[in-house]
Amino acid sequence: IKLQQVPGVTDLGLMPRKVSKVAIVGGGPMGSGIATTLILSHYPVILKEINEKFLNAGIGRIKENLQSRVRKGKMTKDNYDKTLSLLTGVLDYEKFKSVDLAIETVVENVKLKQQIFAELEQHCPSHCILATNTSTIDLDLIGEKTNSQDRIVGTHFFAPAHIMPLLEIVRTPRASLQAVVTMLDVGKKIKKTPIVVGNCTGFAVNRMFFPYTQAALLLVDHGMDVDKIDQACIEFGMPIGPFSHRHAVP
Repeated sequence: IKLQQVPGVTDLGLMPRKVSKVAIVGGGPMGSGIATTLILSHYPVILKEINEKFLNAGIGRIKENLQSRVRKGKMTKDNYDKTLSLLTGVLDYEKFKSVDLAIETVVENVKLKQQIFAELEQHCPSHCILATNTSTIDLDLIGEKTNSQDRIVGTHFFAPAHIMPLLEIVRTPRASLQAVVTMLDVGKKIKKTPIVVGNCTGFAVNRMFFPYTQAALLLVDHGMDVDKIDQACIEFGMPIGPFSHRHAVP
């Protein structure tokens, strides 16, 4: 698989490290979508939640994602069973000791993310890449309570994560190039379009998307119809209008 060429990253001769098992913290819409993407690409996944209710809900979302593929003729029942067998649900970090990549997908709460990253540092092996699916929060702030800033990266998937192709790999000045190269490799293997972006407000996509939606809201304040705004954006070349997008994203 040919990696995206990133000056100062992919031209240094670094080879991606093998990722054999992935852990995901949080089984909400994003976590379950990411888990679906990974098991469809044959990665064993450990999905952690805080209680049985949330864990069962997360596993249920993943099952529905796969069942949708069966209904559409994109997956056989046999492949459904084999793919689902790659998923393990847990309520603690015991099985995290054997993972090569851990992805945090909880709500955008800094203190909660800091707590989770401190726990990941404690329970994951020292080579494990620690990733966050945050869409806007400073990665240095998320990893502030750890001594593992060199292996913390952003892996910003877009909803629904098992369908949307773009993957922002967020690189901080302290992140190791090895971790970035490895995540580029994983991104390609799970059939995403990975791009490397800097650790700044909104990264790449939301940095542009925020003023785009603000402009749309300003037009509404001036009395313009939301459907006409959406249609104008589609005619310009956007795949979906800003207001339709707000309804489509959970």
